[in-house]
Amino acid sequence: MKKETVILTVVIAFIVGFITGATVAILKTQKDVRKTAIFRKPQMTPQVAPVSKRPDPVEVASRIQALRGIVQKDTKDLPAWVALGNLYFDSNQPKEAIEAYSQYLTVKPDNADIRTDMGTMYRKLRNFDRAIEEYKKAAQIDPNHANSRYNLGLVLLHDKQDIKEAVKVWEEYLTVDPKSQRAERVRTQIDKLKKMVK
Repeated sequence: MKKETVILTVVIAFIVGFITGATVAILKTQKDVRKTAIFRKPQMTPQVAPVSKRPDPVEVASRIQALRGIVQKDTKDLPAWVALGNLYFDSNQPKEAIEAYSQYLTVKPDNADIRTDMGTMYRKLRNFDRAIEEYKKAAQIDPNHANSRYNLGLVLLHDKQDIKEAVKVWEEYLTVDPKSQRAERVRTQIDKLKKMVK
């Protein structure tokens, strides 16, 4: 055997040995990692608040345009008026929402949900008296309507600074919705407010 062949054979054996050793080490490490992952206690992953998806302005504008076309052709299309009002509501256009809801209410004035949404739009425009009026009408239409009573309390407390009346309204709210999570928050708030007005 020539000297060069022996050296080449030794080098090849060394390289093959090195590759084999490295492969075994990698496989062993992966096996250990898998084993550790199986037997490790599950870690608590931090809770990330869901990202609120804002409506795409172009899509909203397109849907509004389509609905406006529908109600221009048929002014009595109540579902279209509601959908239009809701789009304006969701895209923070309170004047337009009120206009759409008003069109609906001229035909069907006894819808507590629409009156409550309209009240919220009046509140957004800082017309608190009109918001209160709409919330009260909604509660008269449907004595079990929780949202109108809850929102009425918010306006009385935060916008009109009428603590006593807000407490009274929220106590009425609790007779309609006594067991929800929101009801628990309202109870806590009522307790705090009562201590403030003593």
